[in-house]
Amino acid sequence: MTVARDETRPPDGAPAAAAGARRAKVAAESAARLFEAYRRHDIDAMTDLCTDTARFSYVPYEVWGKQRVLRGDGKVKTVGKTIWAGLVNSFPDLHNVVHTIDAGEDGDAVVSCDIGGRQQLAWGAAEARGGSFSEPHLFVLHVDEDGLIDSVRAYWDGAGINRQLGHLEVD
Repeated sequence: MTVARDETRPPDGAPAAAAGARRAKVAAESAARLFEAYRRHDIDAMTDLCTDTARFSYVPYEVWGKQRVLRGDGKVKTVGKTIWAGLVNSFPDLHNVVHTIDAGEDGDAVVSCDIGGRQQLAWGAAEARGGSFSEPHLFVLHVDEDGLIDSVRAYWDGAGINRQLGHLEVD
């Protein structure tokens, strides 16, 4: 008697599990390299770790202008690079402390970290008053099969950062 086998699934699941573990390891390593480059303020290295079309979303980021609102959504190599460079310029001692990197076999990597620094130049609507901040951040990255980041999303408490910098908006 012949038993049909699904050719898309390994007989014992071991090769698939090993492949998933490798993918999780690559995702974690790519995330760690991104934050190492961030600590060095090497914006070009950060963007080089990403695909040319990598999505970028800094969810709480928005700067209100007279006729428009700028949001932190777009591509890493345009919007992301501009925001990262602006942060480094405004906070010359910008630093991050990574607490955890959790990666899965689907290429997702979740990074819990604190980011902070002392403000030297205006950032968004916050005037430079020499204040500093340190705020927890959560990053959700996706790493493709080649080890390149193709999506960056980040979350933090923007009001908490503004309070620490002494910037309080009043309508």
